[in-house]
Amino acid sequence: MKTLVWVEHDGQSVKDATYATVTAAAKLGEVELLVAGQGVDGVAQAAAQIVGVTKVLVADDAAYAHNLAENVAPLVVELMGSHDAFLAPATTTGKNIAPRVAALLDVMQISEILSVEGPDSFTRPIYAGNAIATVKTSDPKLVLTVRGTAFDKAAATGGSATVEAVASTGDKGVSSFVGAEIAASERPELTSAKIIVSGGRALGSEEQFHALIDPLADKLNAAVGASRAAVDAGYAPNDYQVGQTGKIVAPEVYIAVGISGAIQHLAGMKDSKVIVAINKDEDAPIFQVADVGLVGDLFNVVPELTAKL
Repeated sequence: MKTLVWVEHDGQSVKDATYATVTAAAKLGEVELLVAGQGVDGVAQAAAQIVGVTKVLVADDAAYAHNLAENVAPLVVELMGSHDAFLAPATTTGKNIAPRVAALLDVMQISEILSVEGPDSFTRPIYAGNAIATVKTSDPKLVLTVRGTAFDKAAATGGSATVEAVASTGDKGVSSFVGAEIAASERPELTSAKIIVSGGRALGSEEQFHALIDPLADKLNAAVGASRAAVDAGYAPNDYQVGQTGKIVAPEVYIAVGISGAIQHLAGMKDSKVIVAINKDEDAPIFQVADVGLVGDLFNVVPELTAKL
C-alpha cells in the first residue's frame, strides 16, 4: 500500500504533528509526503530527512501559500491516482483538508485514528474518548486523520527520501486568504510542550489566572493551558483551551490547577504521562485520572509550589 501524508508546516519548518502522522502511515505501507506551499524548498529538504519516508512531492505555487483547503484538496485528489491512502494530522488545518479530499474521492473519512489494526481497520475515540471504536472500511481509497498524541514521532533526521516536483492544480478561486492573527509566546507551543500547566474556573479571574499560572509555568519552562470553563469566563484566550473542543495534548507532565475534570477536558489530556491535580474538592473527577493529587486551596498551594522551585 502506498500512502500520501500531507505535511503541516509554517513555511520554514515541519510541524510536530506531521512526525506522528508519518509513524501511522508507515504501519500501512510505503510513505510519501506532500509539501504544498510557496517557497518551501527548505521544508521539502527537512521532510526528506524524516526516517521512513521514500519520496517527498513538492507543489510550489502561490495557490498553496496559506494552505487553503479549497486549493490543497484538489491537488491531493490529483495525486491519489497513484496512492492508496491519504493521511493528515488531526489539527485545525488537517481537519479542514481531509474531509474535502474524502468528499471529492466519494469515500468515508475515518477521523482521529488511535491505532492501525490492519490495512483497512483502525481504532478511534467516541463518546469524548470514553469508548474506543474499531472501524473497518471497504472503500477503495483511505482518507484518515491521525491523533498525534497516539503515535510516537518519527525521527526528524536520518532519512534520505528523494524530492520530486509535482504540477499545481492552481487556485480554484472559491476562497482567499485575508489575514492571520497569530499569538506570539516565548513559552513552548501547547501541543508539543513536555510540561503543561493548566488553570480552571476556580482561579476566579483573568488577573488571578495569570498571577498564579504564569509564574509556575515559567519556572518549569512549561506551556500554559486552560479548561473550557476558564476560557469561556474570559480568563484565558481560546488557543489555551485543552479538551475535546480545544487542543489534544499528551505531555510528559500535565499540572491541572483548579480544574474539576469534566469529560470534555479529560478527553484532551488523559493520555499525559504524569497528571498532577491541585483542587480543594477531594471528590473532583480529576483525581480519578491523576497520578499525583493534592487536596488544598490553590491560592495557597500554587504560590508555595512556585516559590520552592
